[in-house]
Amino acid sequence: MNGILIILAIILAVYLGYKTKINTGFFCIAFAYIIGCFVVGLKTKDLIGMWPTSTMFVILSVSLFYNFAAINGTLEKLSGSLLYACRSFPGLLPFALFFVAVVLSVMGAAYFTVLAFLAPITMAICEESRMDKLTGAVAINCGALAGGNFPTAALGVVFRGLMDTAYEATPELALADTFGPEMKVFGLAIVFSLILIAIFRFGFKSNRDIGKGVTFKKPEPYTAKQKTTLNLMLIMMAVVLIFPLLKLLLPNVAFIKNVAGKIDVGLVAFVFTVIGLLLNLAPQKEIIAKVPWNTILMIAGAGMLIGVAVKAGTIEAVSHWIGDNVPTFLVPIAFSLIGAFMSFFSSTTGVVCPALFPLIPGIAAATGLNPITLFACTILGAQSSAISPFSSGGSLILGSYGNDEERNKLFNRLLFIVAMVL
Repeated sequence: MNGILIILAIILAVYLGYKTKINTGFFCIAFAYIIGCFVVGLKTKDLIGMWPTSTMFVILSVSLFYNFAAINGTLEKLSGSLLYACRSFPGLLPFALFFVAVVLSVMGAAYFTVLAFLAPITMAICEESRMDKLTGAVAINCGALAGGNFPTAALGVVFRGLMDTAYEATPELALADTFGPEMKVFGLAIVFSLILIAIFRFGFKSNRDIGKGVTFKKPEPYTAKQKTTLNLMLIMMAVVLIFPLLKLLLPNVAFIKNVAGKIDVGLVAFVFTVIGLLLNLAPQKEIIAKVPWNTILMIAGAGMLIGVAVKAGTIEAVSHWIGDNVPTFLVPIAFSLIGAFMSFFSSTTGVVCPALFPLIPGIAAATGLNPITLFACTILGAQSSAISPFSSGGSLILGSYGNDEERNKLFNRLLFIVAMVL
């Protein structure tokens, strides 16, 4: 009975968040308190202890550092430079836009930041180059999501934290390291995106004359602060990546294994944030103000409600039910479809993954499936519908249109494409 109540609470929290535009995390925390303390019988101290401190810390620290680049114009300048470099092959413009979005995301720009920068540019380029606007929208959306899945990028650090959290109820099954699994998700996202963009690029008649007449303005040179910011971003990526990658290549070398175990992306990001503040790369007040508190609250609230579900045995019960009633070969497909449907109306990082990830360890153990496969199916399925006009990504793209008639046409096409994916 408690299990059904918690599942209904999760569904109701998502619905209320969508309907009222109030952060879903607030509803999750309220339901976690009411159900956890008054129905399940948890102590208030134990409930508060379910606040996902580790995940919050990583999101906070990484966003603080990359906010320098967003505030002082480094990301915007990087975007313009990459697009200008693609001027020699305008026929491959959708892939160039995808590549630019991937690079910006890998460099740490948040999904919404990438779309906010690129959506207006992309719509203008589509007009000038005779490229289908839906093709351009899909290219930057896929790039922002695929690049964000990189282990040290904005989405990647969230997914890695949620993977670790998913095993709190079954620590004996926990993954040794989430870097490798997230790297596989990144690779799969790149391949999936390239195939999808190729279908749009070469399958639409409206793209036959793409690239004819397009011009690119040469961007202004980087300022001293922007050069310093870019260099710090590259150095931080090297620091965070080199030892985990060496560990994958040389797993038996004790020194590399020891150092890799002490490299934490959140702590490294704080060190580089201090360096950025000392170099006055952007005002401290603006750096803190741009932290994605809305996302942090959403993930933390969902984490608390899922924690109550774990304590009540709901997650274990659902895992056993799926393991006993769903054919093994359909389980990955089911996770992908459920993730896509949920993401149509809600946040992938704030709702979908916190809700579905805790099911994976138990289901993987019961069915013999690789948990990494299920994590990847959940993420890619959820991200496949992220361009829905009801989602933040689709809304940003629609908001880049100045013409109401064109915006309505794109709204319907975005809706149709998501429905086809589902």
